[in-house]
Amino acid sequence: MDEPSARERDSGDAAERDPQDARAHVIATRGLTKRYRGGQLAVDGLDLTVPAGSVFGFLGPNGSGKTTTIRMLMGLIEPTSGTARVLGRPMPRATRAVLPQVGALIEGPALYGFLSGRDNLLRYDAADPTADPRTRRARVAAALDRVGLAAAAGKKARAYSLGMKQRLGLAAALLQPRRLLVLDEPTNGLDPQGMREIRALIRELASDGTTVFLSSHLLDEIEQVCTHAAVMTQGRLVTQGAVADLAAGARGRLAVTTPDPGEAARVLKEQGVGDVTVDGDRVTGEPPAQDLAEVNAALVAAGVRVRGFTLEQASLEDAFVALTGEGFDVAG
Repeated sequence: MDEPSARERDSGDAAERDPQDARAHVIATRGLTKRYRGGQLAVDGLDLTVPAGSVFGFLGPNGSGKTTTIRMLMGLIEPTSGTARVLGRPMPRATRAVLPQVGALIEGPALYGFLSGRDNLLRYDAADPTADPRTRRARVAAALDRVGLAAAAGKKARAYSLGMKQRLGLAAALLQPRRLLVLDEPTNGLDPQGMREIRALIRELASDGTTVFLSSHLLDEIEQVCTHAAVMTQGRLVTQGAVADLAAGARGRLAVTTPDPGEAARVLKEQGVGDVTVDGDRVTGEPPAQDLAEVNAALVAAGVRVRGFTLEQASLEDAFVALTGEGFDVAG
């Protein structure tokens, strides 16, 4: 069969565009599924919607299907079934049209160890057919500075720490202005200061209008930087929405401050408080269904000296546990 002409390809691309979808949703999947040979179901019927302009956290334990999903979104692997649209176009069919508008850092950067950080970026930029060679060095210098690697630009990449390699990969994704930035565990290997700097950079990019799709297994990371999130477990989507709404869907923990923590714990258990834990003079637990004023009255009646009695706001971790019935491995 003859290859389609350029005009036919352009016509097909035009028919596949969904401008309204692209403006509202940068990523949209329907029933997206990936089953590997041997029967392993990595992603199971994923319906995901990423609003334009959001910092979207793709959250789940290692092995939950996050990276497989990203690889399908970027056209690196074919889905078994279902559909994925990125920037309003079907993937992987529209890979050539979509990827120049997307910066990505997936499963760590691929680097030439014998080249300096600067020379790695020069090669990345030279491989981009849309990049103007006359401004290449200026773009590379700006990207290195943006991720805090200007001082180490001349150092061989093989001598970079894991965190420095992550920064260099992020710099490669930032060589050109992007409508969408896809980051798979971008703070992996970074020290706390480096993590703060990358989070600040993500917020800055979002304020400039770039949609950021951030995959992570770190609940704290998602909660600090993301406006929206989706929770994955065992290849399935558990929930998605605004981060504040996800946390609001779970009840917070009851916290009692008292010099009588042992007695307070006993009374709280009697009153139906679950998962009671004691840490010094602080006793916490899952609030019961009954009126909390009655719980407080029971503590006082039992002679517990109550110095503090509060219902703390639920965190994203509380929401995850409530939704899945399991804890979350925040250490990876």
